[in-house]
Amino acid sequence: MEGVYQSILLSILVFISGGLITLLFARVIKVIFGKITSRTKTETDDYILKVIIETIKPLGLTVSILLAIRSLNIGKEALGIIFILSKLICIVLIIRLINRILLRLLLRWSVHINDPAVSTMLRSLSPMARALVWSIGIVFYLQNIGVQMAAIWALLSAGGIGAGLALKEPVQEFFEYITILLDKPFQNGQFIHVDDVWATVERVGVRSTRLRSVNGEVIVMSNSALTNGVISNYGEMENRRLVHKLGVEYETNLSKMKKIPSILRDIVENTENAIFDRCHFTQFGSFSLDFELVYYIPTNNYLLAMDSQQRINLEIIRRFEHEGINFAFPTQTLHLSKDKI
Repeated sequence: MEGVYQSILLSILVFISGGLITLLFARVIKVIFGKITSRTKTETDDYILKVIIETIKPLGLTVSILLAIRSLNIGKEALGIIFILSKLICIVLIIRLINRILLRLLLRWSVHINDPAVSTMLRSLSPMARALVWSIGIVFYLQNIGVQMAAIWALLSAGGIGAGLALKEPVQEFFEYITILLDKPFQNGQFIHVDDVWATVERVGVRSTRLRSVNGEVIVMSNSALTNGVISNYGEMENRRLVHKLGVEYETNLSKMKKIPSILRDIVENTENAIFDRCHFTQFGSFSLDFELVYYIPTNNYLLAMDSQQRINLEIIRRFEHEGINFAFPTQTLHLSKDKI
């Protein structure tokens, strides 16, 4: 009987000693590293120190309880069960610590990145990172308590192959989504042209991208179709270069021909959102005398560019009518001769 009292007393002393050591250790860590973190401007290191101290206390108490129970004279089976439960509690506490620190770092990274798309991607990867840490922790725990992992690995491999075949397309679309966010071929609000589709990007999703066409309808395209196609991004275009080919009649006299480049230059320079580049008489066509007009519109807005182009075209028609210059159209002249018999 006296031996039982001694083992209980020893167990209580071990538990109290372990608890005091745990509290003392947490206090020392807080004082030493608290001085270091207080000198920094960021709050991330303060948060990491806080969660470490919060984890040290229950972890130390769990170990203290385990050592205290071990001091008692109990059966090996009961002690083995307690060891398994203690390891489980410790693994859970460590996994929670890693997840909280990892998610905090991801959040801090996403906040400091000026790109909203990448920030959204990092936040969307948080559940995946949390699940990965839990999976590694569970596998480590099972292996630590002596579970034969060969059968589990075989089951996971078979399940992984089946899941991979079933989720091939969704997984592919997810990685294409990551590619779009990182490579940035386009962003929300930009006007693009891909596979005969002219549209504005409204939203880039995990599986598909939502577009709004120039006709107003919503077009949903898979991310893989976008990344595998040829994309013309007009949102990144600072200047829109427009080339016009104008043909006038062969009957146009030389004085009018010389005036045409200056007329076209004057029209472009007096049009809002238009920058003149050049205008030349380029060739003798099959039915017309051809001029080439080149100018720039300094905007990536498609509608504004078309408005400027329309004003220029209408003004060209008005000025040519005023100058008596006629546009050429496809004609064919036949010369007939009658042979003398």
